Amino acid sequence: MPNGKFAAQARINHGRANLRFSKLRLTGFKSFVDPTDLVISDGLTGVVGPNGCGKSNLLEALRWVMGESRPTAMRGGGMEDVIFAGASSRPARNFAEVALHLDNSDRLAPAGFNEQDALEIVRRITRDVGSAYKVNGKDVRARDVQMLFADASTGAHSPALVRQGQIAELINAKPKSRRRILEEAAGISGLYQRRHEAELKLNGAEQNLARVDDVVEQLAAQLATLARQARQAARYRAIGEALRHAEGLLLYRRWREADEARAKAEGDLRARVAATAEAEAQVRRVAEGREEAEAALPPLREEEAIATAILQRLTTQRDTLTEEEARAASLIETLTGRIAQLTRDIEREGGLNRDAEETIARLEEEAADLAKADKGHDSAVEAAEQAAREAAEVLQTREADLSQQTEDVARLAARHSSAERLLQDSRKTLEKSEAEARKARDAVAQSQATLDKAGLDFAAAEKAEAAAVTASAAADAALLAAEETRADTQSREAEARAERSEAEGEAKALRAEVGALAKLVERDSAEGGQVLDRLQVEQGFEKALGAALADDLRAPEVEADRPSGWAHLPSYPVPQPLPAEVTPLTQHVTVPRVLERRMAQVGLVDADAGGELQAQLQPGQRLVSKEGDLWRWDGFRAMAEDAPSAAALRLQQLNRLEVLKQTLEQASARGDAARAAHETLQQQLAEQAEADKRAREARRDADRQVAEAGRALSRAEADRNLAQSRLESLGLAVKRHEEAAITARAEVMDAERTLAGLDDLSAARATVEDVRMTVEASRITMMSRRSAHDELRREGEARRRRLQEVAKEVSGWRNRLETAGKRSAELVERKTASEAELTEASAVPAEIAAKREDLSGAITSAEARRTHAAETLAAAEAALKAATDAERDAERQASDAREARARAEARSDAARETVTHAAERIQDERQSTPEALRDALDVETDQIPPVETLEEDVNRYKRQRDSLGAVNLRAEDDAKEIREEHEALLTEKADLEEAIKTLRSGIAGLNREGRERLLTAFDQVNANFSMLFTHLFGGGEANLVMVESDDPLEAGLEIMCQPPGKKLSTLSLLSGGEQTLTAMALIFAVFLANPAPICVLDEVDAPLDDANVTRFCDLLDEMCRQTDTRFLIITHHAVTMARMDRLFGVTMAEQGVSQLVSVDLKKAETLVA
Repeated sequence: MPNGKFAAQARINHGRANLRFSKLRLTGFKSFVDPTDLVISDGLTGVVGPNGCGKSNLLEALRWVMGESRPTAMRGGGMEDVIFAGASSRPARNFAEVALHLDNSDRLAPAGFNEQDALEIVRRITRDVGSAYKVNGKDVRARDVQMLFADASTGAHSPALVRQGQIAELINAKPKSRRRILEEAAGISGLYQRRHEAELKLNGAEQNLARVDDVVEQLAAQLATLARQARQAARYRAIGEALRHAEGLLLYRRWREADEARAKAEGDLRARVAATAEAEAQVRRVAEGREEAEAALPPLREEEAIATAILQRLTTQRDTLTEEEARAASLIETLTGRIAQLTRDIEREGGLNRDAEETIARLEEEAADLAKADKGHDSAVEAAEQAAREAAEVLQTREADLSQQTEDVARLAARHSSAERLLQDSRKTLEKSEAEARKARDAVAQSQATLDKAGLDFAAAEKAEAAAVTASAAADAALLAAEETRADTQSREAEARAERSEAEGEAKALRAEVGALAKLVERDSAEGGQVLDRLQVEQGFEKALGAALADDLRAPEVEADRPSGWAHLPSYPVPQPLPAEVTPLTQHVTVPRVLERRMAQVGLVDADAGGELQAQLQPGQRLVSKEGDLWRWDGFRAMAEDAPSAAALRLQQLNRLEVLKQTLEQASARGDAARAAHETLQQQLAEQAEADKRAREARRDADRQVAEAGRALSRAEADRNLAQSRLESLGLAVKRHEEAAITARAEVMDAERTLAGLDDLSAARATVEDVRMTVEASRITMMSRRSAHDELRREGEARRRRLQEVAKEVSGWRNRLETAGKRSAELVERKTASEAELTEASAVPAEIAAKREDLSGAITSAEARRTHAAETLAAAEAALKAATDAERDAERQASDAREARARAEARSDAARETVTHAAERIQDERQSTPEALRDALDVETDQIPPVETLEEDVNRYKRQRDSLGAVNLRAEDDAKEIREEHEALLTEKADLEEAIKTLRSGIAGLNREGRERLLTAFDQVNANFSMLFTHLFGGGEANLVMVESDDPLEAGLEIMCQPPGKKLSTLSLLSGGEQTLTAMALIFAVFLANPAPICVLDEVDAPLDDANVTRFCDLLDEMCRQTDTRFLIITHHAVTMARMDRLFGVTMAEQGVSQLVSVDLKKAETLVA
């Protein structure tokens, strides 16, 4: 290592004081069940021990106490897996605790933890409870602990904590993953966390702002709606009062009519009760006559039943005789058929006995023939067997000769085949070597061309990268301009949208009011046309005209011969002037000619002057005020507060309708203008959004082109290096293939000589074929003799089996003859018994005929008795039917009377219920009795209009109320509340906009600071990495390159290195040991840029040989001398152990339980010296 440069860089970093780790205490963590202290001192601390004893648990405990939250990083499925799970001699623990002691004598901790010289960070996890953190005994959050270590350039994910396999992960990592090393060197891990939190807050604030904008827009529309609803509420209350009065009159009128109907129904009920009592007395008299007729019927019915029973019994006996006669005939027929069948069976048994005797004779003759044919069979079989045995011995001898000849030929053929195959393989090897040599020479020429092309591609890639960087800068500028333009248009579009919404809401409200008012005016118009529709009144004078003409305005203009309406008359011959201080009402009203005679006598005065001028009026003249007061010439006066006339209300509605139409036209014009402006801005915004999108796509394309250019440059350089390496290897391949071809030619010549020295294979095969033919002839002879022997043996066995079968058949037929005699005797006996049964059955029909003649006389007498009893019973039943009909008629009349009484009772009850219901309805709706309601209405009973008239009034008021639509009676209060909420939301919107601006500025500042610090760290780490690489490899060169993006915060980190004697290439193309040394150089380069307070290396020297381990230890010694970093080295290498300042041994004397022992090597050396 160039010690001068390293010492200078180390002195710079040495001045950066940092927290110092002093001790790690484990209790119940994984295999460390007992409290265990690991002292972390200056210099190199080694941890040794056999595999599986728990060394790596120390590194995991350090990560865990610094805030590690991933169970997989602890090699577990859940975080509770770090708690000691128990062993054969130790029970499981319920908690695990790790304490880390820090030296804070320089007061470098964050503000909240900087009061004491020492910090104790404790993390404790309890089963089913979770983790808890404490700093100096005070509960803190996990994030506080993570930020404390992040600000100290370390943490659970610090690259200075190198676990097993992490060197390989760093080697195989993607460029963007390697960037984290630079972030740790720049000390911006905490900055990333703060930026992420700021981005989350920014997203939340923007979402809140969007929601506030929507709510503000909705509240503005609600305020416009509530203003219109407040006007409707006043009209609604006036109609409601009139409706309530009319409904009260209707309720009382209905109760009164129901009470009168109740009295009438009770009188009718009394008459119906008397008629019902008379009808029930008549029913009782008729019922007595019916009961007498019923008493005479039972004896007559009993006599008729007895006669019927006797006749039925005799008839049943006659039917039984008929059935017995049928059964006797059936039995005679059955017995006759059985006798005939038995006769036929006896004849068939005699024939079968004769057939059995003939069969026995034939079988005995066949047995004698078989016995004669079997004589001399055994001697013939023995002779055939001897001949077959001799043929088999000859065949065995000849087959042994064939086998020997075949083996000799096979060995010869194998030697021939081996020699030929060796010759073919040698020739193929020769051809292949010559072909490969030609291919290698062609590839050498092609690789030279590829190398030349790679050089040109490398130069072109450098130019393309420079052009892509320029295009990316231009795309960034264009995107910034497009975003600013779009933001300005977006704000103007939001304002236009609000104006459009307000204008459309106002127009919609006016349109609804115009439609409702037009329907109301149209509904109140008379069918025949009324003169009121032909008037034009200035606004504000409607009540004056309504007071002057009142309901006369609803009359139509008619012809002279029509009965009702305004007829045209000429003017007065002598005009009657109005008093001097009176203004004619015609100055403010335009009326048709038919009303000119009436309107000429109407004057307009102030409300205060009307009473004084009334005495000066001439006949027919009237004075009215603008408020609707009326003074007539005859002394009558009506004040405006009494009630406005319907004509005045209609005139106000007509004028209001005209005003609303004009206002609606203006609002529609404003809405159209606002809509056109909003649509224009929307179109502009869409165009600018599209432009912004194109700019973003252009920037992405530019960034992609920059990345592609960088990758193309890397590929071109790699291709060039690969082409050079390939050219060298192909030269060696040409030489190797030419040497292989020379060797193959020599092998071909040896194989040809070996093949020529072998015997003739064809002659040997011909000799074997002749021997095989002789063997086949012997085999055929042996097979024919063995077949003859088998045929003789099978014939003898067949004859013996047939003899046995014949003997068995003869025995069976003899048994059959013996049983046939017994069967014939049984058949004769059964025939005799059947003939006796037939004789008995033939006598039964005569006995049955005699019994039938006796029953015929008895049946005739029984039928005569039943006929007489039935006639007597029919006469009595007719008399009973007449009495029953009379009783039924009386019952029907009584039932009609009862039904009439029930109807009267129902009408009376219904009338009473109607009265009660009407009273209850009055109580429910008005909370008073009918009499109290009449007094409250202040009206006489006989002056109340009919129900139909009152219902029409109620319906008219309801239509007027319904025509108003939905009315919000709390519109004014709601408007006040919404106005206050609207103002509060506007204030909140301004605060949110200011907060968003502040957050965006803060994020931009964090990104700017992060880029500056990351670039500074990159320069430092790159210089340190080149220096350390040269030291570890004893030469060569290496550097770091940012790839994939121009933004340092998004770029990846690629490692380019060139060990001594090799070409420049990426890290993945080096050997395993070279990759490990390169990764170590990068890790220590980060230390030089931003030293961490502690570095843990878990078996990183495993891939290294002794020489490289010595270099590695030299580097560690130099780092200890020049930095404040404390090293914890977990190793199995003896060279590394010897270079440690102190050693901790991890043992597992007890299965599953780790223990820690220590040795201070420096003190030991001192004692030895």
